[in-house]
Amino acid sequence: MNDKINIIEQNITDTLELNYMPYTMSVIVSRAIPEIDGFKPAHRKLLYTMYKMGLLGSSRTKSTNVVGQTMKLNPHGDSAIYETLVRLTKGNDALLHPFIDSKGNFGKQFSRDMAYAASRYTEVKLDNICSEIFKNIDKDTVDFIDNYDGSMKEPVLFPTTFPNILVTSNLGIAVGMASSLCSFNLKEVCSATAAFIKNEDIDIKKYLKAPDFSTGGELIYDEEELEKIYNTGRGSFKVRAKYRYDKKNSLIEIYEIPYTTNIESIIDKIIALVKLNKLKEVNDVRNETDLNGLRITIDIKRNADPDLLMHRLFNMTTLCDSFNCNFNILIDGSPKVMGVKGILSEWLKFRIGCMKRQIAFDLDKKNEKYHLLSGLAKILLDIDKAIKIIRDTEEDRMVIPNLMSGFGIDQVQAEFIAEIKLRNLNKEHIMKRIDERKTLSEEIKRLLEIKESDALIKDIILDELKEISKKYGKPRRTDIIYKDDIREFSEESFISDYQVKLFLTKHNYFKKITAASLRSASEQKLKEDDEIVMEIEASNKMDLLLFSDKFNVYKTKVYDLSECKASSLGDYLANILELEDDENILYITATLDYSGYMIFAFENGKVAKVELSSYSTKVNRKKLINAYSDKYPLISIYYIKDDCDFVAVRDNDKAMLFNSSEISPKATKNTQGVQVYTLKKNSSMSRFIIAENFNSKDLDYYRVEKIPSAGHFIVEDDLTNNF
Repeated sequence: MNDKINIIEQNITDTLELNYMPYTMSVIVSRAIPEIDGFKPAHRKLLYTMYKMGLLGSSRTKSTNVVGQTMKLNPHGDSAIYETLVRLTKGNDALLHPFIDSKGNFGKQFSRDMAYAASRYTEVKLDNICSEIFKNIDKDTVDFIDNYDGSMKEPVLFPTTFPNILVTSNLGIAVGMASSLCSFNLKEVCSATAAFIKNEDIDIKKYLKAPDFSTGGELIYDEEELEKIYNTGRGSFKVRAKYRYDKKNSLIEIYEIPYTTNIESIIDKIIALVKLNKLKEVNDVRNETDLNGLRITIDIKRNADPDLLMHRLFNMTTLCDSFNCNFNILIDGSPKVMGVKGILSEWLKFRIGCMKRQIAFDLDKKNEKYHLLSGLAKILLDIDKAIKIIRDTEEDRMVIPNLMSGFGIDQVQAEFIAEIKLRNLNKEHIMKRIDERKTLSEEIKRLLEIKESDALIKDIILDELKEISKKYGKPRRTDIIYKDDIREFSEESFISDYQVKLFLTKHNYFKKITAASLRSASEQKLKEDDEIVMEIEASNKMDLLLFSDKFNVYKTKVYDLSECKASSLGDYLANILELEDDENILYITATLDYSGYMIFAFENGKVAKVELSSYSTKVNRKKLINAYSDKYPLISIYYIKDDCDFVAVRDNDKAMLFNSSEISPKATKNTQGVQVYTLKKNSSMSRFIIAENFNSKDLDYYRVEKIPSAGHFIVEDDLTNNF
């Protein structure tokens, strides 16, 4: 029996729309992107559960209890819920204003390896600031929806009385988009919001100085970049660590780090740099974080400059790190990237809406009470009549109808009167209750005025912001430093300068050896069939140029190359420079200022004189192509600081002596040069060497008056001495 497989063709766009788009929207709307109250759904479900558990202003309870209760709203598992709880606690130090007062080990935001304790060992309750998050939530200020199984209700948003969206840092990655909100100081946010409410055209930078983080550090103030962030909601800024120097013990103590990094990553990077010999000033680095707070200790050499070393570490590690802003927020269910004013405008609109709903709720309650008291006022005219009606009514069900007809009141009022205790049917009590109508009437009138006036609602919001700032405001934790105030160091300042010898072997091995190392052991170790073809002196700060037989020049810093001993084989250049297949290095030279010239001699009798500055680049390019001409075979390469004499040899029978000053220098690297030797058919220039390396008793015999020239026949003694 053959099973048939039915293949149904589907349009891929339809499949994506039907299957992928709902998932995408679910992640964006229900998981990763915060809303105008500053919370994601997971945060909201957890905090609301704690609120309903009565953990605001109460004693702490086990975290396990909270996690279990939260699963009624959040079915994604206890571990995910507990991770959410951990980040919101005081103990974790992830937020400027934590929402959960905690007891126990909750790890640290600034540590990758400091694990938090299990939920059964920790205790939590809501922090006092949550009273501003939940204020009047039971007065219909926000919408409520069913939980996942319809067994209870949960709020869509929290009626936050301050722009929590700007105070609480939030990172989220959705599908196709992300959100990254930095935190700002609560006092500054309240001040900026108040100023914005009064005048939307304010310069927000005057009030909201810069972002502020729970881990402190120093924010490098770039006015142009911050203005871009404030206006568009996108951009980045840098935060660097704070440190102090203990001169007595030669220690650097780092006690605050950027929000975006952690202790372990910093230490791992420093150790890696030390192993690569790039931080010779560092003797040891260790994590000494304890109950007193974060501390990374770096032991440095006595003669090291701590400020210079830290500046170098800022450049090479995440001790100075960037925070990339993307103020992407859900507004009415749709993601929207906004600047600070846009966020404040949306929050103000949201808060005014919450206030109006609260006022409407209070009005309903007060109108209901006023209506009941109006009925009570009517029985004051004849209390005895009310008592007589109740007493003379034979059936209980007729009490309410009889009171309604006896006093001309409605059913609600009659039920209220019927429930009054007998002891309260005295004139004094009833008069006091009736007097409440006057107060209620004034309150209702005032609430109606406020409800109809956005200006009056804004005044209430302003008062709330002032009170919140006073009650919960804290000094900035992240200091602000200006770019112009930062001490600048040149790249060379970071490099130890000392003399080295550089060796190139026939098989592309390279050695960088210090003078001290050479003195202790000068015998060079080489592979069996290898030999040293070049040896030059250089300083550690020089640029190294390596010319290959593929017409390329490779550039690197001498200090980037590892030191070795004469007893080692050295570094294989093919691996370091990523040479092409069968590519070999022919010549090396080192320079500080790119002065002088490169001399290239070709078989066809031409010699090119190229300014070394032609190989200098503004950017740190590692490879330059067309480093010299590929038109004719190359026989010699030389670097010369100043013009000097050269000897050119034709077919090992004729030679000529001339000075390189007779060749005009070129800025074009792959120039073919000028004709130096006048060659006959089938002849070629076979050798080209610096004059001092040509052994002759009468060197001037070979000097020519001008170039090109046919040269002079080599005398017999010189043939013997040089060939």
